[in-house]
Amino acid sequence: MKSVESHGFQIPIVGLGTWELRGRDCARLVEQAIRLGYRHIDTAQLYGNEAEVGQGVLASGKRAEVMVTTKIAHGSLAPFEAERSVKESLHKLRLDIIDLLLIHWPNDRVPLAETLGAMAKMKREGYVRQIGVSNFTVALLDEASKVTSEPIVCNQIEYHPFLDQSKVIAACKKYGIAVVAYSPIARGSAKGDAVLEKIGAAHGKSAAQVSLRWLVQQDVVVIPRTSKIERLEENLAIFDFELSAAEMAEIAALSQRGKRIVNLAHAPDWD
Repeated sequence: MKSVESHGFQIPIVGLGTWELRGRDCARLVEQAIRLGYRHIDTAQLYGNEAEVGQGVLASGKRAEVMVTTKIAHGSLAPFEAERSVKESLHKLRLDIIDLLLIHWPNDRVPLAETLGAMAKMKREGYVRQIGVSNFTVALLDEASKVTSEPIVCNQIEYHPFLDQSKVIAACKKYGIAVVAYSPIARGSAKGDAVLEKIGAAHGKSAAQVSLRWLVQQDVVVIPRTSKIERLEENLAIFDFELSAAEMAEIAALSQRGKRIVNLAHAPDWD
């Protein structure tokens, strides 16, 4: 599978998001995804499914080939808490190392330098392979780049055709940080959109596949979530067609709707 490179680290361009997946269904879906060719699995402490995700990864028999991401919860970013929670995540995942550890949401009550310092320590001590962030704005990326002792390899953000993220993406490019898009088909809103459906029909693809293709053609990593095995295959089948420059521009114009789906009370001031 194609990867996006950041500071020498390769991130498979299509991953499986596991938010809301639970229990045996979660473990089974993760295992099946890896068997189908996924090499990137995304979870988080807040999802409450790290044990099941780890179970699915190990059951696949391909642990060495799979990049597993987890995230430190918003309330656990103080250094001691961060270190404790990383060890807890490893225990739940039953893995020898976390491939990519992210700050899930920034917390303005904890100095960013302290959290990133704790994450860098976890990396040096072999608990974590690489570190990154999620839901970071341009200002937070600027700050992080100044205070971190280890490279930040990605910023995971909400990104789909209906939300303009050009400012944050430009900042990521400036710092050599990969962009990972969560909710890349806008929680299902791609389906039924007239523009995406029309372009999909021209390529024999679904509107969701067009949305994913639009992102990967920008070298953006996508982590669509699904609970259906047939969707796993559909979300991978985006490398046998290409969108034209005119189609890319037509899709980009949909961002004028400014449709942000994920906006928690503790979210930063978005760009």
